Amino acid sequence: MNHTFESFLNETKQLIERELPEYVRSLDAEYRLKEAMLYSLEAGGKRVRPVLLMAVLDAYKCPIKDGIEVACALEMVHTYSLIHDDLPAMDDDDLRRGKPTNHKVFGEATAILAGDALLTHSFSLLSEVSHLSAETKIQLVSLFSKAAGARGMVGGQLADMIAEGKSLDVDQLASIHNRKTGELLAFAVKAGAIIAGASEHETKVLSAYGKEVGLLFQIKDDILDLEGSVEDIGKPVGSDVHNDKSTYPGILGLDGAKTMLSNHYEQALQYLDELGLRHTLLEDMATYIVDRDR
Repeated sequence: MNHTFESFLNETKQLIERELPEYVRSLDAEYRLKEAMLYSLEAGGKRVRPVLLMAVLDAYKCPIKDGIEVACALEMVHTYSLIHDDLPAMDDDDLRRGKPTNHKVFGEATAILAGDALLTHSFSLLSEVSHLSAETKIQLVSLFSKAAGARGMVGGQLADMIAEGKSLDVDQLASIHNRKTGELLAFAVKAGAIIAGASEHETKVLSAYGKEVGLLFQIKDDILDLEGSVEDIGKPVGSDVHNDKSTYPGILGLDGAKTMLSNHYEQALQYLDELGLRHTLLEDMATYIVDRDR
């Protein structure tokens, strides 16, 4: 990881860690609900979505603070999805980011409601960004709801559950992950482009780059599920195999999955080449995802 990107990553993560909880603490809501929301929000994580959004702003010479509300809304939706993913009715996980999962601490009912509250509050946050025009906010809310909803992340989560125990080919698996993971990552990039005032063509190409990053993220996750440790990845190793899920190494073998990772990395860089954004933090971001060990 180069020094410039490492500094940017640390600066952005510190900004998110500082601002994100405040949007929940200021809520007029039941203490236990806020406690459950904050438990998962403050559990840490890579904060890939906010960093991606702000890397776009940096590439277009925009202050990263211009994206803070949208970045925090993104993290709220991502965190809600993890709370619900971990529930007994879904992946039934006991650990998340090295800590007991939300429902293990607060009970299933409160965990469900904490996820619901994070989801709904994210849209409230988006609608109240003071420095964006009403038209821009409506555009972002529309794109966000599609990326997070039935045609995006939620639809991908259901498709992923339906596929458990079935033999999928690579294209079918990629389709699931494009929705489950890629759509929200693509929104992060697209939102950054919109806030920065990028052209329609630039926004479209950046969105394609974001989807490639989404696939990179998932392929690398599948590899780490076999090669990582519980201390590094913060959840049980081999959980995908235990849950009888199709994975890239399962379909292609470990070496084949690593080749696919390399191919999608090169494709992501080609999209940046097209926009003249190759040697920016966006390239560093793709490299960081490919090289990470957790």
